[in-house]
Amino acid sequence: MSRLSSPTGVRVNRPYYVPVDSRTVRDVSLTYRALGLLTYLLDQKEGWQVRSDQLSKGEGREGREAIRTALRELARKGYYRLERRRFRSGQCAMGTAVSVLPIEQWVKDYEVFGTSKNPAVPVVEQEDGSFLVEYPDGTFGSDGFTADPADEEPPADLGPEPGEQPEPVAAPSKPEPEPAAPAKPVRKRRTRRTAEQKQADDEAKAAEAEKKAAMKKALDDAAESVAKWWWAHAEKHLGAYVGQKKGYVAMRTQVRSALETGYTQKECGLALQSAKKHWPSAQQWQHALGIVTKNIQPSQPFGRVAYSDVATWGVPSQGSSSLQGDSQTTPSAVNDDADDATFGVIARS
Repeated sequence: MSRLSSPTGVRVNRPYYVPVDSRTVRDVSLTYRALGLLTYLLDQKEGWQVRSDQLSKGEGREGREAIRTALRELARKGYYRLERRRFRSGQCAMGTAVSVLPIEQWVKDYEVFGTSKNPAVPVVEQEDGSFLVEYPDGTFGSDGFTADPADEEPPADLGPEPGEQPEPVAAPSKPEPEPAAPAKPVRKRRTRRTAEQKQADDEAKAAEAEKKAAMKKALDDAAESVAKWWWAHAEKHLGAYVGQKKGYVAMRTQVRSALETGYTQKECGLALQSAKKHWPSAQQWQHALGIVTKNIQPSQPFGRVAYSDVATWGVPSQGSSSLQGDSQTTPSAVNDDADDATFGVIARS
């Protein structure tokens, strides 16, 4: 049996100590080209990959088509084949197999698979590491490999040496009874639903479906109401819509999604007014909804916020005075000087 060191490596059917068999060398049905290529393949170690483009490289080598022709000849004669391997792990890999002697089974397999579009022979790995061929009808057959002598176990005791007395054979003991198999768990049988239960279930399903349909209709009507109002309002204040087709339907879908999320019809209407678009983009729509719900602060027209003493210093306390020429009240913190100092212009003499 061939040992694989690589999932895509070549499997070589040969005794480990004989690289080429004399019967193969004297096979007159093989051309010298095919015989030479086979000898080269048999000389490679297990796990080596057979590739026609690599075999055609090098000084004195023939072209790739000549190599492929020789490989097809070896496949017809039962010395070589392409394999599609499926391993127990679930992996699949392409590889090749080479035999030191022609295998009759490979010749038959070539007649089945070699003339198809995919000439690779499908082989499936078994528990002991060997492979079986899987045929189109679902059956399995031998892959033609024989066991390596090193894999064979030594024979059992062959009997006494000449002149030795054989040991007496003991009478066979009574076989012990096999333990009883554990009882299979009893599966509970499913009780059939009564006609009343089935009718109740059907009524519950129908009620649920009717409830969902009513909710969907209410949502569609609310979205249509907001969309119709806004379309008329936008044409009056923004002009006729000249954008992409189905803009009204897309805008109504935006409104419906917002209503389904939890926004009110009023908030959707205000958001459309804030966006100032017949059909706002997704980003504009989300921004407008954020402004309406006070989750986003509206941007100032000139990018600056007007100055305010109250916003800067806080609410002034009672009794604070006002600065001349300023409408804002002064903060209590700056009304009185803590050290009662008097400020003014010092006159120089």
